[in-house]
Amino acid sequence: MMLTAWGAHGLVLHFALTDGAVRLAGLNGSHAGRAALPLAEVIVRGHGRAGTSGKRQVDGDVSRRLRYIGHTEDGTRLTVHLHDPVTDVSVAAHYRRTPGLPVITAWSEVTAGAQEVVIEHVSSFAVAGVAGALGAAGCWEQDLTCWWADNPWSGEYRWKGKPLSDAGLIDTGMTRYGQTGSKNRVTWTSTGSWPSSEQLPMGWLEGPQATLAWQIEHNGSWHAEVADRFDEVYLLLAGPGQREHQWSVRLAPGKSFTGVPATVALAPDRDAALAALTAHRRTHRRAHSDTRTLPVVFNDFMNCLMGDPTTDKLLPLIDAAAAAGAEYFCIDAGWYDDERAEEGAGGVPGWWDTVGHWEPAPSRFPGGLGEVTDAVRAAGMIPGLWLEPEVIGVRSPLAARLPEEAFFRRDGIRLSEWGRHQLDLRHPAAVAHLDRTVDRLVTTYGLGYLKLDYNIDIGAGTDSSLHGVGHGLLEHNRAYLRWLESVMDRHPGLVLEGCAAGGMRADHATLARVPVQSLTDQQDARLIAAIAAAAPACVPPEQGAVWAYPNREQTDAEIAFTMISSMLGRIHLSGRLDLLDAHQLGQVTQAVAVYRTYRHRLPDAVPSWPLGLPGWRDDWLALALDLGTEQLLAVWRRGADTSAKEIRVPAGCEEVHILHPASGSCSAVRGPAGDTLHITLPEPWSAVLLRLTP
Repeated sequence: MMLTAWGAHGLVLHFALTDGAVRLAGLNGSHAGRAALPLAEVIVRGHGRAGTSGKRQVDGDVSRRLRYIGHTEDGTRLTVHLHDPVTDVSVAAHYRRTPGLPVITAWSEVTAGAQEVVIEHVSSFAVAGVAGALGAAGCWEQDLTCWWADNPWSGEYRWKGKPLSDAGLIDTGMTRYGQTGSKNRVTWTSTGSWPSSEQLPMGWLEGPQATLAWQIEHNGSWHAEVADRFDEVYLLLAGPGQREHQWSVRLAPGKSFTGVPATVALAPDRDAALAALTAHRRTHRRAHSDTRTLPVVFNDFMNCLMGDPTTDKLLPLIDAAAAAGAEYFCIDAGWYDDERAEEGAGGVPGWWDTVGHWEPAPSRFPGGLGEVTDAVRAAGMIPGLWLEPEVIGVRSPLAARLPEEAFFRRDGIRLSEWGRHQLDLRHPAAVAHLDRTVDRLVTTYGLGYLKLDYNIDIGAGTDSSLHGVGHGLLEHNRAYLRWLESVMDRHPGLVLEGCAAGGMRADHATLARVPVQSLTDQQDARLIAAIAAAAPACVPPEQGAVWAYPNREQTDAEIAFTMISSMLGRIHLSGRLDLLDAHQLGQVTQAVAVYRTYRHRLPDAVPSWPLGLPGWRDDWLALALDLGTEQLLAVWRRGADTSAKEIRVPAGCEEVHILHPASGSCSAVRGPAGDTLHITLPEPWSAVLLRLTP
């Protein structure tokens, strides 16, 4: 075999061929030795795992039998072909370099041979030798730290790190007796249609000399695990599987299944690894003018109309939003509600379980919705609407009109969740309904923006096919991505905002298609700062929509605080701007004007965290964006009047300029050595945005 190493730009895969079996032997010169894993971990029903694996997704019988057939290399792509002589299953292990970056994306393709097989697990990427590659070969249980993000609703992007021993993985000493290891593992798993609820589908392993970051690029169920293996450590990334997600796929002879992609980045430290992932996300994202121009959006929902829009309420907001500098005006939830019920069952609005028809409510818009969208255009803005396309309310007439096969079902029973049915976008009737809806709304009202929300998690999936429920969900997820692309193909100027109860669908598969991503539903300006400061590790700044909702009860410092939270991402204005006095509205307008001076540079900005990744209750937060010739730095002070009023932030610079607020008592002074900033914020709940010149 001629293939021994492959990669470039700081990330090289090493391969070993022994008795016809090819294994991934390590990264960047590290050698896993007997810990090396097959290129793909595949479970075929009837052919399970070796007894040493426990719950781990390694050591499958089929994987251990896979034999090297050959490989092809084409520019940035490598494919290694493998075959199991017992089941006659063939596997193609695919690897793709992202040019100029220490980044490789991997996925596996499985093909049945002469007989039908049921596949129960397919890994995307699996590699041992991680401890050696990161400089932790001596004592991996203490020297390797695993990082992940808990992602609760309205408290997203909560990064935390633990040494492997504290995370539950220790060296039990059993390798001295010929065992593979502890049989334990550290796992992160998501099941259902919210891929980033509870935890983000990404993380990293940090060692004394390097950091290995990873992300699973799928908008549904996924699984990641780290474990010890013969005195080394492996990382495995995968989409849905039988054990965790009720997934399987039945392959007829000659038929294939392609697993979900996963990406890894290797760099000297955390910020460099995350910078590489950020650049990778930008490289493989669908091109759209929105991600270069970053227009300011006003949305009438958050701390504003909260799902109760009417013509009378919207017209003054339109004037205020235009005065503040907004360029899009999005009418959020409730525009279709003609029942006008204040609240239904479960504390949700009365319209919650009637959605699906998507026609404007005459009682809300006596002159028609067109009167409002015309007013938006007359004010110099582009109109937009909120839409939750994938669901049909259980009380909607469409629930009876669409065929049963157009909905998620299990055992022949249509599923419902929180008053909604889930459309199955594998069915042409479901897709036709969505296409008609979007085309009608865009054409009739001249829309330039659609906020696509998704407020239920339908669970493991649907069994309305030959395969298991998990595969039904996976196929639907892929159909949803195709639908997004078809909408933008038909309406290339339309801006789509991805939203799932805020940040419950912040996965790269979705982010690669929508130009804007809602980060959160958080309503407290004091808490949203921690979300805004942490999110760029997952969502590139030019895509991350952050609420800025000033109100008339806030002090000048508090208005600056809420505005700055959005100024290193996408400003999504909300709140009752029409109730602000002239001075307060002037503060908002000034912040938007400052944002416009540099927003064109955010699509190339590289994030870093000079005070560390933000804690949920930290008194001080900081986010820096490197623009190449200069740096933007936002610093927030939270806490009580008794908390410290000054902080030293590591930041080397020659000049410091305060961008926002334009006036106030905050200050930023270079330290004597020039490598720190002494920042003073006398008031609690205040913030400052700085431009630093190196």
